[in-house]
Order: sequence, then C-alpha cells, then structure tokens
Amino acid sequence: MRRLPVYLCLDSSYSMSGAPIEAVNKGLQALVDMLRQDPFALETVYLSVIQFSSEARHTVPLCDLMSFQPPILKPDGMTALGAALKLTADCIRSEVQASTSSSKGDWRPLVFVFTDGAANDNLQVGIDAMKGVSVAKLVGCAAGPDANTDDLQRFATDVVRLDSNDAESIRAFFAWVSASVSMTSQSVESGGSDGSAELPPPPQEISVINLSKN
Repeated sequence: MRRLPVYLCLDSSYSMSGAPIEAVNKGLQALVDMLRQDPFALETVYLSVIQFSSEARHTVPLCDLMSFQPPILKPDGMTALGAALKLTADCIRSEVQASTSSSKGDWRPLVFVFTDGAANDNLQVGIDAMKGVSVAKLVGCAAGPDANTDDLQRFATDVVRLDSNDAESIRAFFAWVSASVSMTSQSVESGGSDGSAELPPPPQEISVINLSKN
C-alpha cells in the first residue's frame, strides 16, 4: 500500500502560551477527527508531528490515522525553525519509502509549518536540508502580527497568513489543513495526481501570500 505521509511542523515556543497553544492542541484533535471520517484518508494518510521551540523534537513518528495520538504541546523557549526543517528532512529520509525500479514507494509527503514568530537559529541549514528531499507541498503558515512571512517564503511552496493567532483563526487553519489532506488523499487514490494536487481555497480567516497551482 502506498502511504500519503503528512508532516505537521508546529511552533511551541513561549510566545504561543495561553490561548494559541490551547487552540493548536484542539486543532490537532479536530484535524484527526475529521480525517478519520474520510475513507480515502483512512486508507492512505499517515501523520507525524514535529514541534519546535529552542530545539526541534520528533514528537510523533509517522503512523496511521487510527494509531495517531495527538500530543499535548506545551510552550517554552525560542523559535528554532531551522532545526525543525532539518529534522523534518531527516524524518522524511528515514520514514518515507522511496520508489525503486521494481516497486512504487510512498506518495510524496505534504508538509505544513505553523509559526507565530521568526526563526532565531540558522534557518539556511534547514532550508538546505529540505532541498535534499522531495515533497509534494511545503505549506508555511504565519500566525499573528509577529510572524515572519519572509522566512516562510524562502522555503515554502505555499504561504498563508493568519492576521490573528486567536483560537478561531487557528481552528480555521487546522480545518483547512484537514481539507487539503483529504483532497490530496482522494486525488492520489483515484490516480489523479502524484500527491501535488491543488490546495482547496482557504477560509476567510486565512490570507493568501502565495499558493502554487500544483
């Protein structure tokens, strides 16, 4: 069976304290609940969570939807986005099965990066690492007024922004991620794409900086 790997790379720095981190935790649970209602997603989607503050951690290794247990993220530290991207690339290399001449491997991964700040480590190291792996989409979301869209545009195929990092905006983002994953899983299951299907239109809470066409 060909899997559709989905990596959620989530900011858990100290600036996410209070309502924002609570909304992320609720959003993760809602995302999983929605995907479990989709028979296409149940068949193909595998989820992983990487969280980053002063360091990056592979909180949940890649696993199927029914086995996935949403972590409870707790805020601390700074915003090591470069380390998070490098760790994501390392995980893709170790967890995603590549195609060979005799067999087809997994579909190319979807990667969603969510942050409310700017990188305070060596972002270029992470960017270079991600260039070494093949992904279908690398979506960056800048949440709130202090988030740096310039950082995200240096590496993401698609960039969106939340004007506020309040609970409703974060909920809308995770609902859009769920819809994006569902759309892609249906597309690959029907043979319509290699995992790089166009993302659905985002809700009004999400401002588009750049969305690629495929």
